[in-house]
Amino acid sequence: MPGPLPPTQLYASERVVVLVSCVLSFLGSSLLVCTHALWPELRTRPRQLLLYLSLADLLSALSYFYGVLQDFDRTSWDCVLQGALSTFSNTSSFFWTMAIALYLYITIVRGSPTGTGLLCCFHAVSWGVPLGITVAAVALRKIGYDASNVSVGWCWVNLDAEDRVLWMLLAGKVWEILAYVTLPVLYILIKKHINRAHADLSEYRPILSRAPALQPRTSVADKKLILIPIIFIILRIWSTVRFVLTLCNSPAVQNSVLVVLHGIGNTFQGGANCIMFVLCTRVVRTRLFSSICCCCYDELDWPLQRSNSSWQRPEPHKDKDVPGPEWTKPLLSST
Repeated sequence: MPGPLPPTQLYASERVVVLVSCVLSFLGSSLLVCTHALWPELRTRPRQLLLYLSLADLLSALSYFYGVLQDFDRTSWDCVLQGALSTFSNTSSFFWTMAIALYLYITIVRGSPTGTGLLCCFHAVSWGVPLGITVAAVALRKIGYDASNVSVGWCWVNLDAEDRVLWMLLAGKVWEILAYVTLPVLYILIKKHINRAHADLSEYRPILSRAPALQPRTSVADKKLILIPIIFIILRIWSTVRFVLTLCNSPAVQNSVLVVLHGIGNTFQGGANCIMFVLCTRVVRTRLFSSICCCCYDELDWPLQRSNSSWQRPEPHKDKDVPGPEWTKPLLSST
């Protein structure tokens, strides 16, 4: 029987790439949280669930960033703390991702009313189960140094533990594999239901004057339903591949390409969600760009106003045709 694999050596270039991915995920998750806080009219129930997913991804990006930056070589107190935070946030991210898909399936396909009871159930499962697993793993000293064979510099399940495979499954892998199956099935069912609804309404489209205008928006929504599980699987599959290779004691687990893909996939979930639900969502994107343009305009206009005020006479000329500040303020705010 071959001996255990040596620790995976992380090169500086690999660490830089993963650290950049962590930063982008942090910024993307922060942007999702900010859009939810700034614009109450966008606080729909699906985006509320997306907020909780973003909080989990935010904590995950921070914990992974610290782990990659430290590149642990032994079990220490900060290794255990980082491993516990990343285990909790990463597992919670899986649960919230599946909760969003389940909510869309219940509301769109089943047409069942959803109240605070379902949201409370999502909170209990998506926060409670990861917390219970993490507390048990820390209490039983299962979190520790893993030689970067199932991670990229950060700490996770201690490879010296006899029942390490069981704890790897409980601390993330079983929920990750469950998401691989659940997400495509739910989103395929949702898309099939939407396509059937479109087919039922197709005979009425010639008499609906606004039907052509709604068609591009519908096609964008259909593409998102396809991309959500695909992007999740593309990001997370490399972690599963290295997990299987570690169980098989294969030296391929230390391949540099696999290591980088694993690091990006585990840390970029927040950035991917930001691209999907902020930059590729027209309403949010328009609101965001309008706010940025207004801020830039105010910054450019402020020095101009100061220079004009220094050359103008102390008493401004009043004209009946020029609206006063009390009229221009509502106009600018509405714009």
